Amino acid sequence: MIDMTTAPFGALILRLALAFLFFAHVYLKLFIFKPAGTVGFFKSLGLPGWFAYVTIVWEILGATALLFGFMPRLAALAMIPVMAGTVVKVHGPAGFWFTNPNGGWEYPVFWIVTLLVFALLGDGAAAIVATPALF
Repeated sequence: MIDMTTAPFGALILRLALAFLFFAHVYLKLFIFKPAGTVGFFKSLGLPGWFAYVTIVWEILGATALLFGFMPRLAALAMIPVMAGTVVKVHGPAGFWFTNPNGGWEYPVFWIVTLLVFALLGDGAAAIVATPALF
């Protein structure tokens, strides 16, 4: 049974946590690795360098939409391919445990699950623009 009194606030907390995590993820690309380093890393994975910039913008837009609640269910679904890409290109080959060298896929897959769960739960409290009916 879902408590409809508190569920919107649970979804809000999950939405804000996901936004924070994506902002932290993009912070790493912008201020630690720097855009040039991120481009180099993408190239080392066999991806085109320009895809690093697409990913950076995608993460900023997705995190912002989640933070403010701008069609957040749609934003969560749109972020799943970013995390799926990290599983396939970066963390998948490292095995399951995230503590493995190069980080395993346990954490990015959990992140995908939380994005999907959020999309199924609803926009949460305080969304500025509700997501149109998805299901």
